Amino acid sequence: MKAIRFDHYGEPKDVLTVTEQPVPQPGPGQVRVKIRFSPINPSDLLYVRGHYSGVTPHFPSGAGFEGVAVIDAIGPDVEGLFVGQRVLARNSAGGNWSQYAVVPAEKAWPVPDDIPDEQIASFMINPASAILMVRHVLAVPRGEWLLQSAAGGELGRMIIRLAKHDGIRTINVVRRREAAQELKDLGADEVIVSGDAPIDEQVHNIVGPQGVGFAIDPVAGQTGTEIFRSLSEDGHMLVYGSLSGQGISVGEDPRLTLSGRRTLEVYWLGYWLPRLNESGFFTPDRPAIPQLIGEIVELIRAGILNTSPGKQFGLDDIRAAVTEAELAAHSGKVLLAPGQPRSAARPSIMTSQDTVETIEENVCPRR
Repeated sequence: MKAIRFDHYGEPKDVLTVTEQPVPQPGPGQVRVKIRFSPINPSDLLYVRGHYSGVTPHFPSGAGFEGVAVIDAIGPDVEGLFVGQRVLARNSAGGNWSQYAVVPAEKAWPVPDDIPDEQIASFMINPASAILMVRHVLAVPRGEWLLQSAAGGELGRMIIRLAKHDGIRTINVVRRREAAQELKDLGADEVIVSGDAPIDEQVHNIVGPQGVGFAIDPVAGQTGTEIFRSLSEDGHMLVYGSLSGQGISVGEDPRLTLSGRRTLEVYWLGYWLPRLNESGFFTPDRPAIPQLIGEIVELIRAGILNTSPGKQFGLDDIRAAVTEAELAAHSGKVLLAPGQPRSAARPSIMTSQDTVETIEENVCPRR
């Protein structure tokens, strides 16, 4: 079978290669799946670069953390799943950028027939993060302000739609002025351009000197620092990435360290998923993961947590695929289709006017 591998950390377009591997065999408690689509997420590319926490590759390593697949073989001691069943396959060790993969049975989740493959492919990482961050970890009340950076990305847009649905007001930070109207059309209450003035100054002009109670940031660096300065004295901020590659400064203004009770917290989906049953986020009468999946399904059907599918690439075109995924002008989530032949990249099945901001569009504002 064909599988994407890398022998050492580096730029994805330089280190990712197509290899021939034996078809893996499932062991006890495992299933083998045939991958239909696997998205190229920022976390996948961070993993290849060696910047992703919590997963240590054993070289040569596979890549790809999520995807939609069909169960192809079942190992011993597996119950409740069957060959031919379509599932969301979560591969915590990386390896879904291949024709076949073996995953633990408890991470092969059956999905409803009415949701397209392109949505199931990106079902868990972004939609689950939007729900967990907004509704559960932050638990933003109706009517409150939520500030987020990198608002033009797929996850940022999901958060805008989810907040609008839940009655939460959003302030959204972008680099490109032309993105403002796009986000307003999605339901953003306010959009600010990071290069116009310090983010905290612009936020205070909108909400007043007290600041915002809740914030989400995947950029860190100067952007994250200014987001932190935008918090109210008991504000709560989640950091779920570091697109700038820089740290956040919380002590440069003594007023922010000598008064109030501001909370700066790291959010990582890989931390929360194994702990959902004990988190208190869901009712204790049944397992939490099925409840989370049900919540995602409901919101995808309502058009709230939908992913905009982008171009599709075969495994042989992995370099073109990762390059496309980091272009400022690409539209939608780039998908790998392991069964697709070389040089057969297809446009999105669903058209979208959404232009996704890349790392270069989201790092520290120009001054």
